[in-house]
Amino acid sequence: MTVTDLIASYDPALAPDPAAGAVSWRDLPAAQQPDWPDQAALAAVMADLGTYAPLVLPEESDRLRRRLAAVARGEAVLIQGGDCAEAFGGTSERQVRAKLTTLDQMATVLSAAAGLPALRIGRIAGQYSKPRSNPTEVVDGIELPVYRGDSVNGAAFDPVARTPDPERLRQAYHSSAVTLNLIRALTGGPESEDVYTSHEALILDYEAALTRRDSHTGRLYAGSGHLLWIGERTRQPGGAHLAFAAQVDNPVAVKLGPSATADEALALIDLLDPEREPGRLAFITRMGAGRIHEVLPELVAKVTASGAQVAWVCDPMHGNTFTSPSGHKTRRVADVAAEAEGFLDVHRELGTHAGGFHLEFTGEYVTECVGGTDEVTLQDLPDRYESTCDPRLNRGQALDLVFSLAEKYRSA
Repeated sequence: MTVTDLIASYDPALAPDPAAGAVSWRDLPAAQQPDWPDQAALAAVMADLGTYAPLVLPEESDRLRRRLAAVARGEAVLIQGGDCAEAFGGTSERQVRAKLTTLDQMATVLSAAAGLPALRIGRIAGQYSKPRSNPTEVVDGIELPVYRGDSVNGAAFDPVARTPDPERLRQAYHSSAVTLNLIRALTGGPESEDVYTSHEALILDYEAALTRRDSHTGRLYAGSGHLLWIGERTRQPGGAHLAFAAQVDNPVAVKLGPSATADEALALIDLLDPEREPGRLAFITRMGAGRIHEVLPELVAKVTASGAQVAWVCDPMHGNTFTSPSGHKTRRVADVAAEAEGFLDVHRELGTHAGGFHLEFTGEYVTECVGGTDEVTLQDLPDRYESTCDPRLNRGQALDLVFSLAEKYRSA
């Protein structure tokens, strides 16, 4: 069997209909994909994953879609968050429980302040891949592939660890399954609607291998998580990531940075939510504290005027990152809070609904972001800087943020 045959065997649900003039995402440019050195090994792993049970079921994603519709209509608020990039070593009961407890506490505070039910979605059970600014990095004159998350390669700076290995995608599936089992045990079982999973749909081979057609409805669902988002670096018009997202019936989201225009947002709606169904599409804005008042109002106003009902969500993390004198990437809690509060201000001024917040945090005490009531200083960063990618709020900082947002809600 050739590599092409193997790929076809694990991707049958997404095969295009030539008679309808459909185009496969595989025929389009795909940004941020690993340079797998052994394509035959990749295809063999994906063929195996194509026989595995999906991690989540269509009816679960449909329930989330209905709950996101309430967010889009202004009847609920959303709190979404977790690790920047999950690690294979982060699946213990203690670690998962700490994340869920933090998420639950934040949701409780936000719900009470907004006077609305809170929807909980974790960046969990699948967030094992990360887009990167450059394909390689150089240390002491040695150039190696950049670390792209545990699903692709290892964080250690050596040639073996940094070589993309498709067996890691199999491990990502198993680690996601372990985490999901813990979530269901801790939140009430498989029928619980308490916590849903989400991750960036980055490695398209993996996403396609876990895509299934519902035998009852004939609709396509990504089986890797309840909600998938397309990142700022992979939302190119005519690109493979948007084409993939358009094919599946899960709720989907798109990250919008400060360069996003209203016309781009409207084009995304036409592609991903042509029926204008609340709950299908969320826009996760990541503008930076200094740009939120400048960029967001026109986006929200023009999308609202179009009649589309999307869920507006604020990611106040990614636009506020800087490098400390010690060389650590970090964020100031005050900047994160300023963007989140600016998001609320814009929606209040326009009379629209601020749907919720998308955060990177951990349930552990880490020293990755500066500030907070139990203040972390720039000098403290090396003490417990554990993230392999972007800095996360620790538990205390995450609660500081949500209490400041609660005050903002009450002041209105």
